[in-house]
Amino acid sequence: MLAEDLRLPKRYDEYLLSLRMVGISQWIAGMLWKLLMRSQPCRPCSFRKMLSAPKYTPFLASFTYTTDNQSNRENKKTVEKLYKLSVDIRKIRRLKGWVLLEDETYVEEIANILQQLGANETAVASILEHCPEAIICSPPAVNTQRELWQSVCKNEKELVKLIEQFPESFFTVQDQENRKLNVQFFQELGFKNVVISRFLTTAPNIFHTPIEKNKQMINVLQESYLNLGGSEVNMKVWLLKLLSQNPFILLNSSASIKETLEFLQEQGFTNFEILQLLSKLKGFLFQLCPRSIQNSMSFSKNAFKCTDHDLKQLVLKCPALLYYSVPVLEERIQGLLKEGISIAQIRETPKVLELTPQIVQYRVRKLNSLGYRIKDGYLAYLNGTKKEFEANFGKIQAKKGRPLFNPVAPLNIEE
Repeated sequence: MLAEDLRLPKRYDEYLLSLRMVGISQWIAGMLWKLLMRSQPCRPCSFRKMLSAPKYTPFLASFTYTTDNQSNRENKKTVEKLYKLSVDIRKIRRLKGWVLLEDETYVEEIANILQQLGANETAVASILEHCPEAIICSPPAVNTQRELWQSVCKNEKELVKLIEQFPESFFTVQDQENRKLNVQFFQELGFKNVVISRFLTTAPNIFHTPIEKNKQMINVLQESYLNLGGSEVNMKVWLLKLLSQNPFILLNSSASIKETLEFLQEQGFTNFEILQLLSKLKGFLFQLCPRSIQNSMSFSKNAFKCTDHDLKQLVLKCPALLYYSVPVLEERIQGLLKEGISIAQIRETPKVLELTPQIVQYRVRKLNSLGYRIKDGYLAYLNGTKKEFEANFGKIQAKKGRPLFNPVAPLNIEE
């Protein structure tokens, strides 16, 4: 019995191995605990260790040190004032932490200006979080900016809304005198204040341009319109519409505009056709160089296997063929081909190239759900804006749900 009691397990080697593993695990746990306790020294010791740390210090440790170091150099008064306004300091540190390092700031003054306009606490905090550099703008400059923006806004409520949406545009306070002259110039041209306010928010760069340069560009556009056969009676309407759609035209040079127009004439487009292209492309044609236009036209000619005359007709139907780059055109044609649409169908309705592959895929799937096979029909139902597509889809859906014979509501033959 004693021999049986002292009998060892059959897998004695595995048993010893498990004991060793348990011992090793306990030893590792003990060492980790000691390291953890040693990693909490006094602040001077921590600083000395950081100085003597190797170059391969873990990323997280170096990031923490950088953050702490920056926090120590921040303007404490600025941080405290922002805290009082319920501003998220962490967001500012993450996006534009350099603002908190500035010695001279105007937190309270800028907040007061916004509050005088009617901005509540939430709006003020949001504006300063999204545009923290506002606190380094001098109050007199901001007040001058406020007066300028108020001259084209209906009321202070609308102004506060614009500042919330475009704080960086509002707090860009350089070239104020030039900006004021440009606003007056646009008013003299006949732009409504609502359009000028949109320029201030979405195209602020045109107000930094010297007024002489803007006047020169306006003269070039007017001359180009008249040279292309436009009438003086319609010139003002054409110009205002063109700039309303694309004010960035003013950032171009007069030489580039003339070069683009001459290139289109060399390609066989008539003056009337060029005016059409300018209107349909909303002036974006002036932002293209002849070389990029030539590349897009050459690609389209090879893709559609057409003559120069046929290519020109395609461009007139879909001016975007001039505007889109070769990679974009190639991607969109391939996307249509994957959906079973042929090159012949695309040539018949080239405006379908204005749709992204994702939109094409979505619309094809939706039409297929009604049993409409786009590759066997016309692309007219696939084409158009979202509103136009939904209207066409509704018509097809109504036809599918209509009974074969209904004496009360007979079918319309024209459909």
